[in-house]
Amino acid sequence: MPRGSLARHLMLRLLPPVFVLVLVDATFTWLVTTQINLEAWLLRDIFWAMLLSQVLLMGLFAWVLFSGVRSGLRSINRLAEEIKERSVDDLQPLDTQGLTTEIVPVVVHINDLLGRLDDSIQAQKRFIGHAAHQLRTPLMGLKMESELMLARELPDDVRERVERIKTVSDRMIRLGQQLLVLARTDPSARPQDSFQRLDLSEWVRENGSEWVPMARAQRVDLQLTAPEEPVWIDADPLLLRELLGNLIDNALRYGQGASCIGLQVSAAPPSLIVEDDGVGIRPDLHTRVFDAFYRAPDAVAGGSGLGLAIVREIATAHGGWWSLASRPDFSGTRIAIVFPGPRLGAKLQRTSVA
Repeated sequence: MPRGSLARHLMLRLLPPVFVLVLVDATFTWLVTTQINLEAWLLRDIFWAMLLSQVLLMGLFAWVLFSGVRSGLRSINRLAEEIKERSVDDLQPLDTQGLTTEIVPVVVHINDLLGRLDDSIQAQKRFIGHAAHQLRTPLMGLKMESELMLARELPDDVRERVERIKTVSDRMIRLGQQLLVLARTDPSARPQDSFQRLDLSEWVRENGSEWVPMARAQRVDLQLTAPEEPVWIDADPLLLRELLGNLIDNALRYGQGASCIGLQVSAAPPSLIVEDDGVGIRPDLHTRVFDAFYRAPDAVAGGSGLGLAIVREIATAHGGWWSLASRPDFSGTRIAIVFPGPRLGAKLQRTSVA
């Protein structure tokens, strides 16, 4: 039997206690047959003594067998626990250290499958990123041409067609930007390498103000509530900008009937909350709205279904988590993003506060 095999382990674990049990049984039998005066015993006494001894021996043997098999399967249970605790994005090879030789070939084949699956996923993500980047240039050219045409005197029917071309071009450019953001949030791209230490309160004041004209154009008030003292987090400013932009754009686009969008920054723990007083989201859609390319059946036209999926991926890339509150617990829609505190001793650039 090869070293490290389950059969060898069970043999080494079970043979000594089994040998002891056999020795105890033989000793007991020898005592009954040679050292005890059988004339003073009744057959019934002998029967019960032999029965109780055999039951005791069988119980001890079952306990030895159970403990031996359990110890032999400990490595398999550890492997099962490791697989259970993994996230859906973790396709790293499984550790074969400490596994029995019978299970190692299975784990090796699983690792080979995980490797091929990871290569396939990475190839798809690279293709999406490259395609989005390559499509951006001709789409920008098409948008510019349509804007130049709209600046001239055109017949009404031609102007209508050019405006449709410009609208579709804007939508495709936006979709390409969102796909590039998704590619940047992938763990293999290591977004944490570009993290900076920034004040979340001041950062939201600066970047949230850029959405005021668009909010006013839709007759929506944009309000900010933030503490005066800094709320430090480690984040990628570009990804954080996309996160805030998607949350506000989602509230403006889908918060039908909303008159106010609130931006709230909290310090303990560091968090960003975007809420509106619109129609809200049905309870059965609270989880699905974070899926990529999913759009609610009653959603208005024009969205790509990537906004909240990007919010989820950016929050995950920053080590944070998200939550959504809406009907019936909240009258509108409230999305909270909670960030971990700054890493102590991290060599990150601390942005200056105005």
